[in-house]
Parts: sequence; structure tokens; C-alpha cells
Amino acid sequence: MTYVGRFAPSPTGPLHYGSLVAALASFLDARHAGGKWLLKIDDLDPPRESIDAPQKILRQLLALGLQWDLKVIYQSARLNSYDDAIESLQPFTFPCTCSRKSVAKVYSGTCRLKRYPEPGEPYAVRVQVPKQSVSIDDRSLGLHTWNLETDVGDFIIKRKDGLHAYQLAVVIDDLHYSVTHIVRGNDLLESTPRQLAIYERLNVSPPQYLHIPVLVDKSGNKLSKQAHAKPVDTSDAASTIRSALADLGQNTHENALNTKELLKKAASCWNPTTIPNVHDICAPNAYLK
Repeated sequence: MTYVGRFAPSPTGPLHYGSLVAALASFLDARHAGGKWLLKIDDLDPPRESIDAPQKILRQLLALGLQWDLKVIYQSARLNSYDDAIESLQPFTFPCTCSRKSVAKVYSGTCRLKRYPEPGEPYAVRVQVPKQSVSIDDRSLGLHTWNLETDVGDFIIKRKDGLHAYQLAVVIDDLHYSVTHIVRGNDLLESTPRQLAIYERLNVSPPQYLHIPVLVDKSGNKLSKQAHAKPVDTSDAASTIRSALADLGQNTHENALNTKELLKKAASCWNPTTIPNVHDICAPNAYLK
């Protein structure tokens, strides 16, 4: 099996340090395996996005030596693929007119018996989950199992406003580009069973997963663009990469002469088993307010 990994930032602002750590882990995992590393811009939600962010993110990654393979993938160019997927999933979906506020954490099935179309009122598309459990053997966190019916419930794959849901798009993208390994922050662990449910409904096997700790501030809040996290510093690429390597529990290769050599050594010595097995890590002071 040829290794294919990917990094998929949302273009809501420039790359921040927390995203860099995730990008570096994904990059090193792919390079260590001799595989491909793809860059995908998850631009599915225009109201939340910045027009300048995609090019800023690309420039930051290149300045840090994180060169992707193939062309950059933009979700906004793949909307027809998501609609095709919804059509293929139609036997397992239903129109939902419930408001977000009225829905509990696990959907109760209020609209499950409704049939298409529902004229005169906008509706979301929900996929009905199968009555079974799904599991992953995460390469860092070990075995995780969810009962789809009681822990997850039916979930939205297309919103009332017509935008495609992340849970659907990420699976369809990964299938299209033959992604075999996903490395991402453990804040996305709880999204995993929804994605596994789509794989089940499409009758295809999911990729392997490696969830890494999330970077937080001193108050325990996740670094994020929405929380105005500082853009990652690219002026001293080697120092920034070494900081991220340390947070990932890796050798920082102080003897490397430049960023290219540093990344090559880091990829050669990459060891996911030494990543701290904790929920989150406090970011370096330089990236804290």
C-alpha cells in the first residue's frame, strides 16, 4: 500500500503554531514512510473564511520547508463530488427541518420518516447511522469504540443553507485522493465516528488514524484562528521547526545546518510512539498572548 497523507487547514486566517505542529506531524509521518503528502484547503464555509488566507498559508508552509506533493486541493472546486456522494447515500438519508437549538447531542430521529422533497421550507440532509459500533486503533491513543446509534446519532451532511458539511466532504476527499493515513489534532477525535459511519454506508475501508495533542494557551484554551492566535513565525524556520519537534516529543537535531537538513533528519528519525499521550500541550510563550 502506497502511503498518502494530507494536511487540510481551513482558510480562516494565517497558519498559527497549533496548526503548524499538526502539519509537521503529518509531513514527517508521510516522509518517513516514503509516501506522498497532500495539501488541501478546506474552504467549504465562505462566511468564515479570509480571501487572503490560502496564499498566506501556502507561503508560510513553503518558508518552513514543508513542501507538498501534487497540486493544492481546494474543496470549493469539488462541490459536484459532494453532491454525487449525497445522491449515492440517498437510501440512508432524510430531510431534516429541526433547528440547531432543538437538537440534543444525539439526534432523536424527529424527521427520520420524512421523505424528499419537502417544499416550502429549507431542510438539511441527515444521514441515518447504522445500528452498530465502529472502532479505530489510533496509532497514539489506542483503541476507541463508539456506538453509532447511542453515542453519535444521525448527523448532517448538507446544511440548510446549502453548504456541504465537513464530515461528508472530508471522507469524499480522502477517498478520491486515496488517502491512507490521517494525522491530525485530537480535538477531531470525536468527529471520527461520523466519518466512519459514512465509510460504512459507502462500504469502503477507512484510513489509519494518528491523533496528536492539541496546543493550548495558559488558560487551557485551544490555539485557533477564531481566538486570534498569533501567526506562526517563519523568520527563523529552523528554530520554529525545532520548537514543534520538541512539542511532538521528537529529537530536535541541534546539529542540523539548515531547515532542509533538519527536516530530513527529523523525517528519518520520526517516532509517533514518543508523542506525548496527553490531551493538550501548552504552546511556547512566543505564541501566547
